[in-house]
Amino acid sequence: MIALTFDNLGEAAEIQLGAEPDERGRHFSVTEVLPRLLDALAERELRATFFVEGLNAELYPDALREIAGRGHEVGYHAWCHEEWGALDGEAQADNLRRGAEAFEKLELRARGFRPPGGALDAAGERALAQLGFAYASPEGDEPVAGDVVRMPFRWPLVDAYWVLPNYAERRESAGHEEGAENFVAEVERAIAAGGYVPLIMHPFLWADPATERADREVLDRVASAGAQRMGDAAESLR
Repeated sequence: MIALTFDNLGEAAEIQLGAEPDERGRHFSVTEVLPRLLDALAERELRATFFVEGLNAELYPDALREIAGRGHEVGYHAWCHEEWGALDGEAQADNLRRGAEAFEKLELRARGFRPPGGALDAAGERALAQLGFAYASPEGDEPVAGDVVRMPFRWPLVDAYWVLPNYAERRESAGHEEGAENFVAEVERAIAAGGYVPLIMHPFLWADPATERADREVLDRVASAGAQRMGDAAESLR
């Protein structure tokens, strides 16, 4: 079971880190990368899940509609990429509600949620269930059925894990060397081993040609192996 997903869109994560863009609504990940990413998926007849921050419903409504219109799933990734494990239960519920309402204004319904940072506690799961989310994708190992199906991710199957400096300590503790090519090798090993393979790629990383090449190699590989949107995988488990 290969679940193909993409995280982050626009400038939301940068704003969360303290940056203030000169002009909101013109981020390269939307204006430059997203069109060629969507074309790359179409060329390979792949459908994916895009976990995007709720702020994008205000800044890039047409981009979200296009993602959905081309057969992909739009999931929620917090309002402005807030570190989910740092929020209390009330803040989590408010954040989820705000995002769901913003998506609904675009006639989009998020079935799934991926918490930035990967943490999800019982309070967050209760809030997801109350708001009608079908599944969540926190850090973990194997899927778990329930009122809110858990479709976890593993860091070595995330492209950013292999290339961003903030994951250096995590890589070192696991004995992994930096490099986008290592992401391709890890995906190949996971597919060969079989079972649940949750893949995460990031549009903003396509600013680096080496990472874009690696991600395209992964798309080629999963196109031959077969992949699906995470929401469809969760529904089959349910």
